[in-house]
Formats: sequence, structure tokens, C-alpha cells
Amino acid sequence: MGKVEDGKPYQWGRLYAALRAVRGFASVGRVVPVTDRELRDTASRPRSVFEGFLRTTGQDVFAARQRGGPVAEAAAVAFADVARLIPPRRMDGDQITPQAEYFRQGYEAQLAEYRKAWDGLVD
Repeated sequence: MGKVEDGKPYQWGRLYAALRAVRGFASVGRVVPVTDRELRDTASRPRSVFEGFLRTTGQDVFAARQRGGPVAEAAAVAFADVARLIPPRRMDGDQITPQAEYFRQGYEAQLAEYRKAWDGLVD
């Protein structure tokens, strides 16, 4: 049996954290953790949520970089993470609700990395 970290829900949770980080840096200059409801909603329709974020990610990166300083640097790293974490294959539209806990674990693992790297920029 494979590790949880190798599975789709876990990896998509990490991608979600990176997308949220870019958006947070653009809008408020920091990463604000999601609510349980937002996590459940995303797990029920990950592809459409990711597509929504990706439509504005370029503008979000631009806005975050305009803030300058540590926010600009963190936004660049999170943006690179988005590119790295998008799977190199077609992303199906299946919900991952039955495996939502793995999605949460991936999200929280990525958020923990960001907290460690960007002290004070992640709530």
C-alpha cells in the first residue's frame, strides 16, 4: 500500500495551499488559513475550484509582488509551488470527499512549510 503523501487527495491539498497562499499575499499580504467549510467545498469539486484560482493567479502574483519585501518574495515561491504541484497529467473532476482527510493533511503539510519559511506571514 502506498503512502498517503503519494496520493491524489494529499497532493491536491498541497496545491490548494499554494493557490491560497498566492491569493492571500495578493489580497491581504499574508496567508490566512481556510475554514473547515472551505476545505470540504474544495474537496467536493477540486478541479473547478482550482480552475477558479488559476484564472486570476497571474494577476494575484503581480499584485503580491507589487507589495515588495518579504511578501513579494514569498509570493514568488508560492507561485513556483503552484506550477510544481499541478500534476503533469489531466486533472479529473472527481470529488475527493471520501478522502477529504488526506486532502486536509496535504493542505496542512504545505501550510506548515510556509509557516516555517515565512514567519509572521502565515496566520
